[in-house]
Amino acid sequence: MAFFGLFGNDRQMAGTTYSKRESASEKTARQRRERHRRSLTKTARQGQAWEDAERERQDRRSRRWL
Repeated sequence: MAFFGLFGNDRQMAGTTYSKRESASEKTARQRRERHRRSLTKTARQGQAWEDAERERQDRRSRRWL
């Protein structure tokens, strides 16, 4: 006997009730990918800032010796 639809029809409920919803594992994987994407942008900006500062430092040194 199904107790208010809670027992015995899990697959049927999953196919109808939750069909348009994102599963917990899919949501976690999506959030992980989004965090990774954001951290790549931040890391790239930090690397570019370091590179610009290093080039500026090297340019100042070379002008002094001319």
